[in-house]
Amino acid sequence: MIQQYNARNDEHTLKVSGSETLQAAPDQATITLGVMTENEDPQQAQQANSQAIANVIAALKSAGIPEEHMKTSEYRIDPQYDYIDGKELFKNYKVQHIIQVRTTDIEKIGSLIDTAVKSGANTVTSIRFSLLNPEAYYNQALSLALKHANEKALSMARTIGITLNPIPNQVDEISETTSPTLYQASSFSQNASTPIQPGELNITATVRVEYTY
Repeated sequence: MIQQYNARNDEHTLKVSGSETLQAAPDQATITLGVMTENEDPQQAQQANSQAIANVIAALKSAGIPEEHMKTSEYRIDPQYDYIDGKELFKNYKVQHIIQVRTTDIEKIGSLIDTAVKSGANTVTSIRFSLLNPEAYYNQALSLALKHANEKALSMARTIGITLNPIPNQVDEISETTSPTLYQASSFSQNASTPIQPGELNITATVRVEYTY
């Protein structure tokens, strides 16, 4: 993809910009899931939650997820209230324990979610797909963006009849973008397999180049 250009002949410079977007299949994912429990007794709510999340973690470990690839991202104990006729009435306590699970086995994500849900997880917030080595793709996109800018500058020079200095006077890296794929869901069935389609990630690089002539 080539962006629009500016040419400023009065300063004997020619400025161009180039951009390139590559697509890559993700090779890792982070699943955010957890357990929410409610009870009028905060200790009972906490105990039930602790047992449930322990079951989920044990099941994920049995499914091949190392313990170091799981971490707590949120733990909360909050009182819940009902509002009736303008009055705030205590309802119960809600305990929420959310963990993040990282895996490089993209094809097993659906079965991992099913395993967690069957073991007691009752909230699945998101699945974030990413790359283990995004720099390699970005550097490739950056090289292509610079090549496109150079090709455009040469085309412009031929059109207006000037000879460019082949060495750019200035090169600016404008942006670095790796767009993660985020799959969001609030609940999953305990009785059905969960199909997950990771799609592809977009890696974009853009440069601005100034030539003299």
